[in-house]
Amino acid sequence: MNLDETRLEQLLGLVVNELGAASNAALVVLGDRLGLFRALAERPMTSGELADRTGTHERYVREWLSAQAASGFVSYDATNDTFSMTPEQKAVFADENSPVAMVGGFSLLPAVYHDEPRLAEAFRTGKGLRWSDHCNCMSCGVDRFFRPGYRAHLIAEWLPALGGVVEKLERGAKVADVGCGHGYSTRLMAEAFPNSDFIGIDYDEASIGCARSETSGVRNLRYEVAKAQDFAGSGFDLVTMFDALHDMGDPVGAARHIRSALKDDGTLMLVEPAAGDSLADNLNPVGRVYYAGSTHICLPTSLSQDVGLGLGAQAGEKRIAQVLRQGGFSQIAKAAGSPFNMILEARP
Repeated sequence: MNLDETRLEQLLGLVVNELGAASNAALVVLGDRLGLFRALAERPMTSGELADRTGTHERYVREWLSAQAASGFVSYDATNDTFSMTPEQKAVFADENSPVAMVGGFSLLPAVYHDEPRLAEAFRTGKGLRWSDHCNCMSCGVDRFFRPGYRAHLIAEWLPALGGVVEKLERGAKVADVGCGHGYSTRLMAEAFPNSDFIGIDYDEASIGCARSETSGVRNLRYEVAKAQDFAGSGFDLVTMFDALHDMGDPVGAARHIRSALKDDGTLMLVEPAAGDSLADNLNPVGRVYYAGSTHICLPTSLSQDVGLGLGAQAGEKRIAQVLRQGGFSQIAKAAGSPFNMILEARP
């Protein structure tokens, strides 16, 4: 076997980095669970001080801190033998309300590894995996991963980018959030627009159960278990779908039903993963995260349902627009975007 030594060294460097990242991801989850990041965000500490602060064992904490420092997730001062976090590290790992909080992405990884045998069987058979087939930390992790982006952009940027929608919501509108999962997006909108009525819809009963458990005090909000292709109701001014259409087995059927449920002057706001229209366009860090997540979650979910179109998380604006046109929408435009999402506005 003739190997190019330069290329081999480059590849091995990538692989070593990947092994470290994969292994340390479990430690990020652990540090989040034990409150290590949040405690260290308060001030610089030695490993002993952090252990005392969190009620953990110093020797384990020292090793954990060393792994995080080597990863660049915390900072180390060799002079004082202390560890600390920069404002940027705090924003990513220690502040749940930060718009760039990323620990949620790590928190779904235990389910990814737990479910690997089921995914292997799906590869062999071509069958799918429903949300209920996954370890329950999957849906919780997905919900937590998307919350920071929704909290930062939905009310302030995405809804205002839609023509006339905010004005309708302020006066009083009828809104359905289809594929709402744990319902965080629905609740954000309901709290921001008390004159409007909101219903969150999802086919997964466990997710709707989680959504209902967090509705205290929000009187203009309710949740229902139903499919996107046949949920009840009509005359909606706005229908929203957050990172959900590409997961559906029959997205065309979903779009067609939503079209029939909307008023003639109604709007569909579709939030989908940021993606170009070709594989070449998506060979970048964000595309890498989404292709992996799509293999683990999105594609198996679609293939577990009727039709099983299997769009995948990186379908791209052009392919999504085709689906919407097949469903009866004639006016489709990109209204806004973020590093992780594209926001499409569709009208009849």
